[in-house]
Amino acid sequence: MVTTQHLYSLLFLFNLLFAATVIFLERRNVGATWAWLMVLFFLPGVGFILYLFLGQNLSRRKIYKIKEEQREFVEHLVERQKREIRQIHFHDPAMIHYQDMIYMNLSSGRSLYTQDNRVDIFTEGSAKFESLFAAIREAKHHIHLMYYIVKDDGLGRRLIRELEAKAREGVRVRFLYDPIGSSGLPRRYFRPLLEAGGKVAAFFPSKIPYINLRLNYRNHRKLAIVDGSCGYIGGLNVGDEYLGLDKRFGHWRDTHLKVCGGGVFQMQMQFVLDWNLSSADHISDLTAYFPAAGHPGQVGMQIVASGPNNEKEQIKKAYIKMIHAARQSVWIQTPYFVPDESLMTALKMAALSGVDVRLMLPGTPDHPLVYWASTSYLGELLSVGVKCYLYRNGFLHAKTIVVDGRIASVGTANIDLRSFKLNFEVNAVLYDTDTAVKLQRIFADDQNDSELLTMEQYKNRPLYKRFLESCARLLSPIL
Repeated sequence: MVTTQHLYSLLFLFNLLFAATVIFLERRNVGATWAWLMVLFFLPGVGFILYLFLGQNLSRRKIYKIKEEQREFVEHLVERQKREIRQIHFHDPAMIHYQDMIYMNLSSGRSLYTQDNRVDIFTEGSAKFESLFAAIREAKHHIHLMYYIVKDDGLGRRLIRELEAKAREGVRVRFLYDPIGSSGLPRRYFRPLLEAGGKVAAFFPSKIPYINLRLNYRNHRKLAIVDGSCGYIGGLNVGDEYLGLDKRFGHWRDTHLKVCGGGVFQMQMQFVLDWNLSSADHISDLTAYFPAAGHPGQVGMQIVASGPNNEKEQIKKAYIKMIHAARQSVWIQTPYFVPDESLMTALKMAALSGVDVRLMLPGTPDHPLVYWASTSYLGELLSVGVKCYLYRNGFLHAKTIVVDGRIASVGTANIDLRSFKLNFEVNAVLYDTDTAVKLQRIFADDQNDSELLTMEQYKNRPLYKRFLESCARLLSPIL
């Protein structure tokens, strides 16, 4: 007769075997391994189910299928740039100091360098979407959109109407969305676009209703490409809250870019890869989607993408390389701050070397658990002289780094382990003094709407907050 004791013993043995699998077969980051072991042993049975949904390791799987000739073409361009990196004539002479960073992004992420780009910066949603709608109306051949969150509200419905009208004109419209980020989106939302001839795909959807074994690996990218000649990249999703119309958050402070020039080539390539992974209707004839680039500007740029399918963590490496390159200043804005040891060490070394390191976070959380984990790291930074600001004029969602007023990064990746290891992300690394100075000014303006956190305030925070921070930090490798 099976007793409760027998069941408990079997469950314990099962947990032990599963824990051994996590340790010896998955070969995970040590912090993530310990976090999962805690979940497995403190939540027997339940921990196993959570692991199935949240703990799969995609890094050994080749999820992107690329034709050999396309792979060879990109590799040829990358290798040629690597050979010629020392001979590049930079439009901005200050960029000669960042040749090694360009080379690293080429080697690690196959991120081609272009310097014929024009870049417009948006700091709030209404201006960005008005610009996008204008570009959509001018589209002649195709419109490609990729968003993590799409909502069936005023902005979302306006976007669909604009896309429907272009699809009826014969423009090829493709819309890729993340079904977990857009979990409340009804099926009827895309119906007008589909009836007009547009195409829609979901990234890693649930094959069985309510069960998604890739729940933890989401496409957090936000890209819009029109006719292969202009593209949008940054932190803004599709929804009224990103226009500042949500009473909970109020003003929504974000950073988004419009790019025209050679940088759009790699934005388009990333969309094609993600689309072909998600849709049976592949984009195969690429000629029409990669028109000969004009020369509208002089901003240098690399589009750096990363995801859980690759262990190189290209965006994190780009962040760390930027911080190590700093001689005067590192100014960072991020809604979530859950760094690993390597990034924390880079920030502390910079501050201890006399670099002006500033970190700006939201003053009001949208995800309390992640917020508590974020604030747990601030004491270490304050102790070495990092200036920490809490943004008070609504919600800060920008993901930007500006170094020395010369180079910068704007994109979708937060400074957290989820963006570095679990999400599919994409950033624009900008090599241009004028653009970096503009982003510095934006940061300085945001300081006027922020509270400077002092060490005394941090030490005097309530005991319950310290307890919540400690618990959240233990789980930070899997948040």
